[in-house]
Amino acid sequence: MNQDRTLWRDTARETAPEQPFKGGPAVDLAVIGGGFTGCAAALEATRQGASVALFEVGAIGDGGSGRNVGLVNAGLWLPPDAVIAAAGQDAGMRLLNALAEGPATVFDIIAHEGIDCEATRAGTLHLAHAPAGLRDLESRFRQGNRLGAPLQLLDAAKTARRTGSAAFHGALLDPRAGTIQPLAYARGLARAAAAAGARVHQGTPVQDIRRDGDGWVIGAGGDNLRAGAVLLATNAYHQGAQGLAAPRYAAVCYSQFATAPLPEALRARVLAGGEGCWDTATVMSSFRIDRAGRLILGGIGDVGGPASPVHAAWARRKLRAVFPELADQPFEHAWSGRIAMTGDHLPKVLMPAQNALAVYGYSGRGIAPGTVFGTAAARTLLSGDPAHLPLPVSNSHTERLTGLRQVGIETGAALMHLARPRPFA
Repeated sequence: MNQDRTLWRDTARETAPEQPFKGGPAVDLAVIGGGFTGCAAALEATRQGASVALFEVGAIGDGGSGRNVGLVNAGLWLPPDAVIAAAGQDAGMRLLNALAEGPATVFDIIAHEGIDCEATRAGTLHLAHAPAGLRDLESRFRQGNRLGAPLQLLDAAKTARRTGSAAFHGALLDPRAGTIQPLAYARGLARAAAAAGARVHQGTPVQDIRRDGDGWVIGAGGDNLRAGAVLLATNAYHQGAQGLAAPRYAAVCYSQFATAPLPEALRARVLAGGEGCWDTATVMSSFRIDRAGRLILGGIGDVGGPASPVHAAWARRKLRAVFPELADQPFEHAWSGRIAMTGDHLPKVLMPAQNALAVYGYSGRGIAPGTVFGTAAARTLLSGDPAHLPLPVSNSHTERLTGLRQVGIETGAALMHLARPRPFA
């Protein structure tokens, strides 16, 4: 098993366009970052008739977007009441309403653009790892239903029938949600944007972004490009372009382990309905099945880092504890990605200068929020109206002790994975 050999790179059926950057005519919008946010913004801007250039330092989806679990969730990791408490009543409701439509937005784009990304809208299951986790789900159920979300609270027996595992005390089903092949989705967004006229420059690091009158000059690969507006959409993979302040966050690693395709008899019993899952544990885990029938297990921690043996051993124990029938199934892929975690677990929208936005910090919910925020950012930069955005704009944002928090989270995950070989560890 090769570490950091992502399943998504091996199985993606979409390819992203490549166009060498050699300067060229000015564009209405320059997008820095080729993940969900940047590619969604490029697609929306071109749909509106704007000229767009997208710059990605590696390949489209090389960062967190192509390393994602692939759960298309509504809302954020925080429950609704906590979102409102953190953002305020008006801003919180505005954000919750926008993200409630996030899965529909994603699946509508997939259908409209014909993106081949294993789109499966079978819902997601938030799994109670313990009695305390079930109480948390009961609270989330009440909060979500109060706001009109069509959530269903499942008991342990119904959860076992849906998952094929008796390890959980219940689950919260969200039928709005689903799963995708995340790298294929990111590439499909870029392909659709290019088909509409966007210039997609892969392997093109941006060295500097500087003001020029009312617009901007983007310096990349020894050439320059003028742009009317700039969107910084690098999220947890910012490479330090000069001229705009780097986004501030704690980078949290999340690793995934994919089995070989399961035999048909097992595939019919394990997550047979195709739901994507994650649990209520503090050091959370995720489970899903891909189109070929691989079980994909995820957990906080860096399988490419010093604690790699600990995380890999935990994955084997976890698989055996939750799905005993799969105990001997080999892992063929293991990889990790970085999540931009903010202190309050809310995304950030910054306007560091006129005609410039930076959007980041989905704290583990990249697909639907990235699509929603990228689309809204494009509309705002082209129209000048921030009312399109799901959150109010700030001029700056500061995070304290980010390095210490990153080390603390990785160390805590390693200790939990080392010390608690139980189904919920």
